[in-house]
Amino acid sequence: MNMNYAKRYFENIQKALMSVPSVSALNGKRILITGATGLIGSAVTDTLIYLVENLKLDIEIYAASRKKEALVKRFKEYAYKNYFFIMEYDATQELLFSDIKFDYILHCASNAHPQAYSKEPVETMLCNLIGLNNLLKYSVEYGVKRLLYVSSSEIYGNKADNMLYKEDDICDLDILSARACYPSSKRAAETLCICYKEEYGIDTVIVRPGHIYGPTMTKTDSRASAEFFRACLLGHGIVMKSPGEQLRSYCYVFDCVSAMLCVLIHGISGEAYNISNPNSIVSIRDLAKEIAAQTGTQIVFARPTQEERKSYNMMMCSALDSTKLEKLGWKGQFSLYEGVRETLALST
Repeated sequence: MNMNYAKRYFENIQKALMSVPSVSALNGKRILITGATGLIGSAVTDTLIYLVENLKLDIEIYAASRKKEALVKRFKEYAYKNYFFIMEYDATQELLFSDIKFDYILHCASNAHPQAYSKEPVETMLCNLIGLNNLLKYSVEYGVKRLLYVSSSEIYGNKADNMLYKEDDICDLDILSARACYPSSKRAAETLCICYKEEYGIDTVIVRPGHIYGPTMTKTDSRASAEFFRACLLGHGIVMKSPGEQLRSYCYVFDCVSAMLCVLIHGISGEAYNISNPNSIVSIRDLAKEIAAQTGTQIVFARPTQEERKSYNMMMCSALDSTKLEKLGWKGQFSLYEGVRETLALST
C-alpha cells in the first residue's frame, strides 16, 4: 500500500487533533520520533508536520529510522524544511546524535508484525530492549523532559473471557514460545522504563495501542488488517485463515496518534495507558466484513500453513478499556466504518 498525501489526509489529522487538549504545549519543543517510517511513527511525524505548517507551532522534528533513503522518500515534501531533520537510527546500536538535546522522545521503533516475530524472534527481543535502553541512557545524560514508549496490547497475555483489559490486568503468557518474543520484550521494556524512573528520575509514560490500521500501513506489514486492505484494494477479496472470532480493539491510526500526544502532554509519569476506540471493538471477522462491504469484494476461508500459525497472536481477546485515557480528555473521532473508509480513500 502507498499512502496518498492529499487534502483529505490532513483533514483526518485536523479531526483527530480535536482530542488533544492543549496541543500548543508542544510549541518550542525539540522532538525525536524513532521508527518514523512505520505505521504509527510516520503518522506521528505527519501530525507534527501539520502542527508546524498549519497551526504555526515552533517544533523541531527529528525523524529517525534505519535507512536515510526511506525517510527521504517517505517525507520528500518536507525532508529539507528548516524544522525537519532526518536521522539514521539503528535501535540495537549506540546513539549517533549525542550532541542534540531533545525535549521529548516518542519511541515507536520495533518489529511490529507477525512475519518479523516468526523470522526474527531474537532481533525482535533485542531491538525492544537494547533500543529502549539506549534512549533511556541518552535521556539520563542529556536531560530529556519526557520519553513516551509505544508498547502493545499483547503484554496482557491471554485470558478466557472477553472482558476488556484494564491497565492493571496481567494474564498468562507462554514464555517458552518463540512467538512470545514480542509481548515478553514489551513487558520487560515497560519495566525498564519504570526502573529508569525510580533509579535516575527519568520521566516516562507508556501507551499500549490495540490493533492499529490506516493509510500509513507499509507494504511489508503482515498483520491481518493490512493484508485485508491490500487484497481488497487490488480487487482480490479477503482470504481468512481462521474463523476470525478473536475480539480486537481496532483503532484508526490518527486516533492512535492523538491518544499518544494526549498522553505525552497530560499523562502521569510512570503510568501506562491503553489506546482503544470503544466504537471499534470488533472481531477480526467483523473487520474483514466491513472492508469487504466497502470495496464490494468477497471473503473466503483457507487453511493456514504451519509457518503462518507460528506467527499468530496468541490472544483470543485483546479488547482494551480506554477509560483511563479518556480521563485525560481524549476521545476517538473515527468509527470503524469511518476508519475503513478513510484508509481505502487514502491508499493506492
